[in-house]
Amino acid sequence: HTREGHRSDLSDCHANKLWRSQQINAEIGSKGPLGRILVRGESGWDIIPELKPNMSRNEIIIDKPGHSAFVGTDLDLILRNKGIRNIILVGVTTDVCVFSTMRNANDLGYECLLLQVRFFYLGCELFFTTMNCV
Repeated sequence: HTREGHRSDLSDCHANKLWRSQQINAEIGSKGPLGRILVRGESGWDIIPELKPNMSRNEIIIDKPGHSAFVGTDLDLILRNKGIRNIILVGVTTDVCVFSTMRNANDLGYECLLLQVRFFYLGCELFFTTMNCV
């Protein structure tokens, strides 16, 4: 389980990412229907109840400041400490966060399986191009 979000003062959100979010009228930190967009602790940032991790099975949440679950997090350390070398990936934005995480996982030596489930993607062509790349 991962959540992309930033500190409330946006000190961990680089200027380019903030600028890109402004260009699509979804400025990080601005008020949205579920609180401030991509800000940790806001209701729209949390995992929906149906997909919450099972804490009794020691499932974890990786809070990440960017697209990849490996960049700026301790995911690699956690997986290596548990002896995990194989990863199954699935997610809402295959062409962005899932693809970024999978590329980093491959670079770090993990064996990856990407489940092809289309929940949301920016366009059919981009989705299929992403799937063909991996």
